[in-house]
Amino acid sequence: MGAKSLFNEHDSRREPQRLSSLDFDLPPKLEANAPPEARGFERDEVRLMVSYRGDGHVVHSRFRDLGDFLEAGDVLIINTSGTMNAAIDAERELDGTVLELHLSTRLPANLWNVELRLPTTTATEPFLCATVGETLHLAGGATATLHAPYPTEWGRSRGTRLWISTLDLPEPLDEYLERHGSPIRYGYVQESWPASYYQTVYATEKGSAEMPSAGRAFTPASITRLVAHGVQVAPLILHTGVASLEEDEPPYEEFYRVPPETARLVNAAHAAGRRVVGVGTTVVRALETVTDPQGITHPGEGWTHLIVTPERGIRAVDAILTGLHEPRSTHLAMLEALAEHKQVTPSPNPLPPLAGREHLKVAYTEALKEGYLWHEFGDLHLILP
Repeated sequence: MGAKSLFNEHDSRREPQRLSSLDFDLPPKLEANAPPEARGFERDEVRLMVSYRGDGHVVHSRFRDLGDFLEAGDVLIINTSGTMNAAIDAERELDGTVLELHLSTRLPANLWNVELRLPTTTATEPFLCATVGETLHLAGGATATLHAPYPTEWGRSRGTRLWISTLDLPEPLDEYLERHGSPIRYGYVQESWPASYYQTVYATEKGSAEMPSAGRAFTPASITRLVAHGVQVAPLILHTGVASLEEDEPPYEEFYRVPPETARLVNAAHAAGRRVVGVGTTVVRALETVTDPQGITHPGEGWTHLIVTPERGIRAVDAILTGLHEPRSTHLAMLEALAEHKQVTPSPNPLPPLAGREHLKVAYTEALKEGYLWHEFGDLHLILP
């Protein structure tokens, strides 16, 4: 089965104001609808596809064997943001409509970026009929006030999906969400799963609306094996927002924190000709935010608006461990940028590198053909030089 029959060509020149990335048909049977533990596997037994951007060849493995593809001296950067129970039952004061409010991003001045969803028989769909100034009654006697549409030119023309709001809670946020919230769930996940299924084993600080899922497969044992192999592990924080974006819609601002020691390890690895491997697109977004045009990574924190595209390029990482992303998502544009990134060390393979889009076509053709699973409970993809 060739890439030509799998992928839908999209000419970004026709839409210069919008982002464009790989377009293909994702069969519903490849959408992971339950965690691997519920399918009879351990976390680290999900499948791992390894693609080499130097020549485009692909290896099929298991995540448990990740160490076979990393080298002593590699620096693995992880996102230690924990997943909030960010879905809260809500009711419109205006007409009593029952909704679900999804917390997305905590903004400065104690404001929140939130999304309203209308419950359906299986999950939820966007609710686009809210109005400025209205109050929502939340579970447990809390309220949310909608102040203004979240400013983006990428929103729906027929209504507002994201709002800037304030919350009035009867107790501290973490305690309230523990008592009254639940993990955000979309239609491809038919059952409700405990919050523990939405946490990475190394989470230190809750703040993500949805799990930074590229790190879900790690276990304490797998991390220990990597460290014993000589791989260094360094943390940062990027609190992810809701992922229910419009087609071609870029990610919006998210809070990040890159510690001084992590920045130092990134710079030291590059100086020594070692590889920096980002675990997830969230790690890449945070590191690229604090990496200057000369490739020097700095510590820092704040809210990032950065969108990584092939035109902008990659400066901070040499490889990425990530999930499999939906057609035309902006995450794929980031992977294209990485696939076109120059290698830290010369490749022993004399073949010329594939263009970023062509590399992804090769890899995603393999993933579709071999039945890899998508989304937060799915399989993983490691892109190496």
